[in-house]
Order: sequence, then structure tokens, then C-alpha cells
Amino acid sequence: MPSKTPPPEKKRLSSQEREQQIARGAVEFFAEVGFSGDTRELARRLGVTQSLIYKYFPNKDALIDRVYDEVYLGRWNPFWESVIQDRSIPLEERLVSLYIEYSKAALTRDWVRIFMFSGLRGESINKKYLDILRTRILEPVALELRHELGMPDASALPLKTAEIELVWSINARIFYFGQRRWIFNVPVEDDIEDMIRLTIAHFMAGAHAVVPQILGLTASKKLRNKASR
Repeated sequence: MPSKTPPPEKKRLSSQEREQQIARGAVEFFAEVGFSGDTRELARRLGVTQSLIYKYFPNKDALIDRVYDEVYLGRWNPFWESVIQDRSIPLEERLVSLYIEYSKAALTRDWVRIFMFSGLRGESINKKYLDILRTRILEPVALELRHELGMPDASALPLKTAEIELVWSINARIFYFGQRRWIFNVPVEDDIEDMIRLTIAHFMAGAHAVVPQILGLTASKKLRNKASR
């Protein structure tokens, strides 16, 4: 009777590989069940012991912090920031490029669902990420919008909250596409890039009318300021 071939030995993971395996598994796990999911169930799904998870992450909060690093900081694209500053390109084109690239990260299943679960549970992920988004994306876009419209820069007139909120509307619209797919299970039927182009065109058209009102500038003041540049 032929002897049975022994099963291949499992590759022994290095500490770094094991930590990364747990982190990736945590991303998938929390994206599925939310932050109420416990580490015992995560360990079962990964085929490891709960104590092994705690060897690398001393508590659940530390694991959630790592999820934030993996999903949000780890996928941050420096292009998003650099394209905003490139004044050789019309602002509308810059925003289209920015948000098409941004959507490749922000409309993924784990990005959207973890962000929603974090908000519902009061985790710190939302605040940490939105603070970065505001300083690196929203405020620079608001400043470039002023430049595009011939408005005073921030040294002459500090940015107003309403200007930031106006730019937030782009992100809210883009994120809604992700909510429809990954939360409501109602995918956007049209091409996402086409929808982003329409979103930016709508934003720019409205900004021309709204920003001068926010800043309290009349059309004549706007034209005089532009002519003095």
C-alpha cells in the first residue's frame, strides 16, 4: 500500500509578517462587523490564538489605531496634495484629477465601512482623518479657489468656515457614491469618473456665485482686486 504524502509544512511567518497578517485581517474583520467585533472572533478567523494578537497589539484600541494607519494614512496619496498646487493647470481640471485619484482609495469597501462604523461607535478614526483632510486638501482647495476667482488671499482675508464647508460638499458627494455601494447596496449606475467631472463642474459653477457672497465682496470689488494682481 503506497505511503501517504505528508502535508506540506506551513511557512513560519516572521514577526513582521505575522503583525501585518493580523493588521490586514483586522481591516477586513472590522469592515465587515464593525468595531463591536471582538478579538476572540478575529483570532478564530485568522486561525491564531487571541493571545497572539495581544502579543503584537496590547489592546483593542491599539489594533484600531493600526487599522487607521493601514486604511487611511497608508493609502494617502501625495499626488492629492501636489496637484492642488499646480497652477499651470486650470483649477477645475486639477480638482477632477484630484478626486478621480482620491476616489480610488475612498470608494473602497473597507474605507467606507470602517469610516461609517467608526463614526457610529465614536472611535477616533473619523476625527484624526478629517483633521488631516481639512489641512491638506480642503483648505488648500479653498485658497486655490480664491486665486482662481481673483479674490484676496488668506493674508489679507483669513479663510472663512463657510468656504471650507463649500469644499466639504465635494467630499460629501464623492463619499456618498461609496455609501450607496457599500452601505445601501445601491451602486451608482453611471461611470464614477463621469460623475466626478459633473460634481466638480457643478461645484465650480456655484462657487463663482457663492464665494463672493461668503467674503462679502461685490462684483466690482472682485474685479478691482483681480485687476490689481
